[in-house]
Amino acid sequence: MRVLHVITRLIVGGAQENTVASVLGLRAKPGLDVVLIAGPSVGPEGALTSTLVDGALPVTIVPHLVRPLHPWKDCLAWRELVRLFRAHAPHIVHTHSSKAGVLGRLAAARAHVPIIIHTIHGPSFGPFQGRVANSLFRTAELCAARVTTHFVVVAEAMKQQYLAAGIGSPDQYTTILSGFALAPFLAATNDPQLRATLGLAPDDIVIGKIARLFKLKGHDDLLTVAPELVRSCPRVKFLFVGDGPWRGRFENRVRALGLARHVVFRGLVPPDAVPFLVGVMDLVVHLSLREGLPRALAQALAGARPVVAYDADGAREVCLNNETGFLLRPGDLGGLRQRLLQLVQDPELRERLGRRGQQFVRQRFSVERMVDDLYQLYLRLRSRPA
Repeated sequence: MRVLHVITRLIVGGAQENTVASVLGLRAKPGLDVVLIAGPSVGPEGALTSTLVDGALPVTIVPHLVRPLHPWKDCLAWRELVRLFRAHAPHIVHTHSSKAGVLGRLAAARAHVPIIIHTIHGPSFGPFQGRVANSLFRTAELCAARVTTHFVVVAEAMKQQYLAAGIGSPDQYTTILSGFALAPFLAATNDPQLRATLGLAPDDIVIGKIARLFKLKGHDDLLTVAPELVRSCPRVKFLFVGDGPWRGRFENRVRALGLARHVVFRGLVPPDAVPFLVGVMDLVVHLSLREGLPRALAQALAGARPVVAYDADGAREVCLNNETGFLLRPGDLGGLRQRLLQLVQDPELRERLGRRGQQFVRQRFSVERMVDDLYQLYLRLRSRPA
């Protein structure tokens, strides 16, 4: 069975790590020939291509498959995808991310690919956009849905949002959680040497945030409550992991708030460095307003670190209120301040929530389970009568 996966960019991010892990795992399954196609991996988020070395996962690059809307390049990318699909003659085309999801599915239909699957890693339209952009992306998804055989969602919230928008029918959806290698997170330790390297003292209480430094990720809300947290507990430090176009803005705000000694910008790190950084965190906060199912939350819990999250998209499916962490209404700064201070001051609470979270994630988020579920889906769709 020939399967082509298509994604817009192989930057450092949850959807991209999910796709690479899926393709690598599926290539080891019997009877599968799996190829990965992507656009150029450009941007401040960094590229995952450094992990695709030694021929472990060759990638076919489509130069005109770019993230921004660009009618001329989009047309050229569609034509190139049609050519590739006709040349490979796949049984399945499986697309990821918004741009590749729309162009890839329409190209697969033009090339008469029998099975077209799209994974919804996060919403491509919604209230986080302006009215024009929201209408445009929703229309594009509706158009692509007409040629889609099946949808994979990483959270039930994505299924409900897309069905509410009139995209697909319930029997077209399968939820497959975004798995990852659990072992490094399960083994995460509070390494004093790494703490020292980062400028963190052994007795500092470290609030971690793993996210792109950009809008909708919630850094501004965290910085708004940070001064009061520091006044209440001077040992509080904040560790920001990730990079992005708003880094300068956040660094300036940290200085203006007088928090330069309390905020560490670690910057972009390769995926295999994340477990070590989770290990030196005491808790993890995730305040994104647009997410499928936040990978950072699941990874924090795998490391037995409790989480605080806004109740957006699929966050509630892993941040179980008062079980694995605390779930808040988006923009609830009073609640954010209260819950973070509660966790800062109560190590036993952090331990209880973290251990419960680790147990929860261990049962559901292994990369092996994700790959097996995808493989079984492929077999099931292929066995259906034409």
